Amino acid sequence: MKSITKTVYVLSIVSLFTDTASEMLYPIMPIYLKTIGFSIVLIGVLEGFAEALAGLSKGYFGKLSDNSGKRVPFVQLGYALSTISKPMMAVFTFPLWIFFSRAIDRLGKGIRTGARDAILSDEATPETKGKIFGFHRSMDTLGAVIGPLLALVYLYFYPQDYKTLFYIAFLPGLIAVLASFFLKDKNKIHPKEKKIISFFSFLNYWKTCPQQYRKIVIGLLAFTLFNSSDIFLLLKAKQVGLNDASVIGVYIFYNLIYALCAFPIGIYADKIGLKKMLVFGLSLFAIVYFGMAFSTNLYAIALLFFIYGVYAAATEGISKAWISNVSDKKDTATAIGTYSAFQSICTMLASTIAGLIWYQFGANTTFIITAIATVFITLYFTFFIKYKTT
Repeated sequence: MKSITKTVYVLSIVSLFTDTASEMLYPIMPIYLKTIGFSIVLIGVLEGFAEALAGLSKGYFGKLSDNSGKRVPFVQLGYALSTISKPMMAVFTFPLWIFFSRAIDRLGKGIRTGARDAILSDEATPETKGKIFGFHRSMDTLGAVIGPLLALVYLYFYPQDYKTLFYIAFLPGLIAVLASFFLKDKNKIHPKEKKIISFFSFLNYWKTCPQQYRKIVIGLLAFTLFNSSDIFLLLKAKQVGLNDASVIGVYIFYNLIYALCAFPIGIYADKIGLKKMLVFGLSLFAIVYFGMAFSTNLYAIALLFFIYGVYAAATEGISKAWISNVSDKKDTATAIGTYSAFQSICTMLASTIAGLIWYQFGANTTFIITAIATVFITLYFTFFIKYKTT
């Protein structure tokens, strides 16, 4: 079995430090924005704009990477933009500047995602995709454990000093950018005919993609429409009786389980098949949401967050690994970028829909509807999609 290469190690370290920087700011971002005068509505507009930009740009830059035959420049530029955006948000607090800074951050994510995942795919064989993507997810998610912990420690000693955290977050981001210079393109793909690529040209891939790709992505996007933001799970934990510190703690706990499980689950997925692992992960998700609808016990909530961490490990990297296996090698970045673009849009819709259901019918109804929908999607993957690779 092909071992984890130097390129995979370097790319995983880059992701680890970048996620550490981003997750340092994740718990305090809404609080910071409110302290500089942002209303709840404006925060929602900002995040919606940022995620839409990130999502759509993933498709465009994925196609651009495939057409140019280059991967590393997109990775380096993407991580660099996300890094410089951190201190920018602390320098000036004008709304337009904040929008610009947040856009730079999300644009960076859009630029790097397709090319990065294409590199991971190129470093694996069809039989080791789960292992490679799983290892990367483990390292990336470890940053989501380290980042909030660092933020909690800092804020314990310096309460409400949010602005300084943006400067501190620049440091791990800078390490990530420097590490990215150890990456080299291996010239495995040849540039296509040079022509101007429109921003939405990646949508044409849907017409020419393999039928298997289309079936998988339809199922994944249907699931995404019901997979709302994790904030709803944290709100449920808050309702059950956890204080603010405990809510952040349970979020860190979930990411820790995710980080610890992603690599071994990826290895096991290669043995039993990526489809079986994805179905297992979706089944766990349904269990978590059914459980959240009826649980009022703090220990039960903790157990459900443990299961939720295993679910994430069994689906996030696995889905991209499967997509990369059914798409042509020369179109890997386009295939993953196109899926990621649609996924971002569906994620925004999912949170909006979940919020409306929660407001009208309550938290329990939101979780039950999501769980039932996931059961049907799990059956779709089980009986309507055959597991095969190109």
